[in-house]
Amino acid sequence: MAVRIRMKRLGRTHRPFYRICVMDQRKARDGQAIEEIGTYDPMVRDKSKRVTLKLDRVEHWISVGAQPSERVATLIRKVKENDWGEVKSPPPMQAPQAKAAPAAEEAPAGDAAE
Repeated sequence: MAVRIRMKRLGRTHRPFYRICVMDQRKARDGQAIEEIGTYDPMVRDKSKRVTLKLDRVEHWISVGAQPSERVATLIRKVKENDWGEVKSPPPMQAPQAKAAPAAEEAPAGDAAE
């Protein structure tokens, strides 16, 4: 039996939520899991709080041969190293710009004063 550590999608449309599960690789994405070992909520603004993992259970399953998916392997690495990247501050607010005044209309060339 090939065992994988992968994500199971929950949540609603446009509001995803994932459980990080240990599953038989032949099961459906949202199928029955052997064990649930964490969560991932991509909608949380603070990147360091998006993932919760039971690292002792992750290590156990990897030691007995479970393979993490690419995305889960990245999340595990980030949790272990506490490497969430730099938090970018939002750009500063700017005052609204005034609309440009229309150019003064010039008199046609034939109406020039003599």
